[in-house]
Amino acid sequence: MNADTPKAAELNLPQAFLLLATNDTTGKPDIPVFVLRTALAGAILAELDLIDAIELQGKRVRATGTSPATDLQHELELIRGKSRPHAPKRWVSMLEGRAEVQRVYEGMAALGIVEHVGEKHLGLFRTVRYPEKDHAPEAALLARIESVLNGSPSDARTAALIGLLHAAGLMDKLFPGASPARLKELAGDHWPSSAVRDELRMIRLAEAEAAT
Repeated sequence: MNADTPKAAELNLPQAFLLLATNDTTGKPDIPVFVLRTALAGAILAELDLIDAIELQGKRVRATGTSPATDLQHELELIRGKSRPHAPKRWVSMLEGRAEVQRVYEGMAALGIVEHVGEKHLGLFRTVRYPEKDHAPEAALLARIESVLNGSPSDARTAALIGLLHAAGLMDKLFPGASPARLKELAGDHWPSSAVRDELRMIRLAEAEAAT
């Protein structure tokens, strides 16, 4: 790792989540797109909460009035601009989308962590993949998570990331031997992750009803 390579702690939660949710070789998500978009929205809320830009007051998300430096200024302004505060699940549904995912990917491409690879099909349709270019940031994230799962003291950022990965169903893939009790201890009361689970539950129910 050279001096210019971002360390795990320097990635925000949306970047860290998306990096771990993407196949290193193919550059495509390892989870369904709707899960990726929903969990990334939760990661945005989690990052803003972590830097004390927003907080959960009762059952509603509110801006704190502080102005910390963040790459998520647009999202923070959306929350600040609402005259009526929304519940976490509502914000997850409002923030999920292709544009948010692409913006985070492109941010990591600019850092040299992933590579923007465009493909043309029949000269008309273009798909974009983001295969890994520098494995050091992901390796640092995985090592930190594994250490915490094995009993090392956790910090708020790592616990939040574990909660998001667990909500998206990725912990079973990344760390199949993780203790369910340890996962619950680390992620049980993380409100952005709970909002992700609630939104995914509603999406799956809607899909099941549509199928029948």
